Amino acid sequence: MSEKINAENAPKPVGLYPHARKVGDLLFLSGVGPRVAGSDSNDSNVPGLELDHNGNFKAFDFEAQCRQVFDNVNAVLEASGSSWDKLVDVTVFLVNMKRDFHVYNKVYAEYFKDNQPCRTTVEISSLPTPIAIELKCIATID
Repeated sequence: MSEKINAENAPKPVGLYPHARKVGDLLFLSGVGPRVAGSDSNDSNVPGLELDHNGNFKAFDFEAQCRQVFDNVNAVLEASGSSWDKLVDVTVFLVNMKRDFHVYNKVYAEYFKDNQPCRTTVEISSLPTPIAIELKCIATID
């Protein structure tokens, strides 16, 4: 038996799936990107990202995307009855490992200095919206 959760303080999912599912004492988060909370899946409302009329990058701030992803994950955790310190596994998908990993690692260390979940970092060729990072997480629930 599992329960679907949709967080009002997180960006809307890009497809037909919930933000998270509770199964027993575990919480499984769907992929969470850096769009601003309340954004529709077609919005390009991503911190530090500015696109021209053709959809080409005009401005890009990967650190701003990292911080927004962490805020969005936290919003889903809180809406689900969990919290940041209960994360046990984090998988991050980066679209450019060479360019972005050192920034991700620096920001990650700020957010996870007390709780250190297992972590996997994977480079992928693209994500479904114009973002450079997405997190997939597992947490516990009391």
